[in-house]
Amino acid sequence: MATNTLSILKPSVNNLAARVFVRAAGLDFEEVDVFGNKEDPDFVAKDPSTLTPFLEEEGLPKGGLWESCAIMQYLANKHGLSDFYPTDPAERAMVDSAMFYLVGTIYPLVARATYPTLGFPQYAGEVATSEADDAMKERAAKDAEGALAAPLEAYNEWFLDGSGKFVGGAGSPTIADIRLAVTLEFLDAIDYELPKWAAEHKQAVEEALGDAYSEPAAEVRGFVESVKS
Repeated sequence: MATNTLSILKPSVNNLAARVFVRAAGLDFEEVDVFGNKEDPDFVAKDPSTLTPFLEEEGLPKGGLWESCAIMQYLANKHGLSDFYPTDPAERAMVDSAMFYLVGTIYPLVARATYPTLGFPQYAGEVATSEADDAMKERAAKDAEGALAAPLEAYNEWFLDGSGKFVGGAGSPTIADIRLAVTLEFLDAIDYELPKWAAEHKQAVEEALGDAYSEPAAEVRGFVESVKS
């Protein structure tokens, strides 16, 4: 049995972050695709959030862990992978801040803009889950798309120093770079024109990580193309 077991959904960029990381880090892992089975009692018993990716590993207080950023942080800490997650407190703070800014500010806009096209359920309280008409729901998605430019540019100027390379000036991709690059994959669903720096960043991450990025990303890209067609 593999040291790390990841329950995943292959079309998800949230899952893709952890999938890329375990490959790039050369960790021993097994993937279990739980598409359509997240509500099964056996899965809910170990993952009551039903969120994926879900890491199972001996030694974790509850035997498992969800949230892609937390999974990458834990595995990097455990295996001393400082190239992906620096140990210097100031450098690590930049990586943490970049990830929290992405999941708290940028990703909600990505979800509102792309989920209708991708066919994913929106969150309770959103326009997309309300009784608003289709025109209003389409407008909300377009408003989210339009709102992306400002936080993306803030990310570039603050975390990448306007270079479009890697977070905090690192010489290779950090876990924050992985999390940003995979998130950008979903914007292809709406033919969003990435700023030049973002397209170059995503390409730089993929080139640096090679098949560890390209192989699992191909499944997300295939899914995106299928829903667009």
